[in-house]
Amino acid sequence: MDVSGYRPRTVVSGGVTELVVMWGGFPLVGAGLGWLLAATTGWLARLPWVPFGDLVEWLDRLPEPQATAGTVAVGVLAGLVVAGIGTAERLIVTVDAVQARLRRSDQDRAVARADARVVFLADKHLVLLDGDGAELVRESTDLPAAKLAEAFRTHGWSWVDDDPHRSAYRLWVPDLPGLPAAADALLRARERAIERDRRDDARELRRELAQLGVVLRDESKRQYWRLTARAVAGGAEESTSAEREPDGR
Repeated sequence: MDVSGYRPRTVVSGGVTELVVMWGGFPLVGAGLGWLLAATTGWLARLPWVPFGDLVEWLDRLPEPQATAGTVAVGVLAGLVVAGIGTAERLIVTVDAVQARLRRSDQDRAVARADARVVFLADKHLVLLDGDGAELVRESTDLPAAKLAEAFRTHGWSWVDDDPHRSAYRLWVPDLPGLPAAADALLRARERAIERDRRDDARELRRELAQLGVVLRDESKRQYWRLTARAVAGGAEESTSAEREPDGR
């Protein structure tokens, strides 16, 4: 078998350095904050505007060195919790000539190269679009754009430096014409979910809108939308049909 043109898959992630920073750095920062709190409780307890004043006064009454040891331990524990959350949320992207695999601790998605027309990074999200302009994947990430671009281009994927449909997005306002039926109600519900920081609800509503051919981009809690090519064509056909048969026949 000729493997002269074979290119091994490319993995893009924060690597070991990212894990060392999270699991070593966050607990150290937490320990430092805990020590600082223990060292300043006497001063903080005299300030009337300090939040959690009762807790600060309680800490100030604790004997030493137990008070300092306790606050440092709590700080380390908080740092470990943050490190665990960060590890769970880190995105690992594996690319080869056949597919791209995007993994987090709670999900593992694969997209075939044959299904993806273009790949790009926009607003700190890795996005893969199909030939219809619909989103196959939208994943938040802090991975460097240069490393992602090199990985996808190396294996023959169509990488672009920005969203090719950016100029097509329109700011959503209630009762805006041009949206498919039921999309306005879903956008209203999603606006409420965003305002209340209900991220799971917002993601689910995004998926519901995608089924209607509506693609979203968020900016400062404002929703911008565009239609996929199929949704635009469907809307045009309905409009043409209505024009040809004004009497409903």
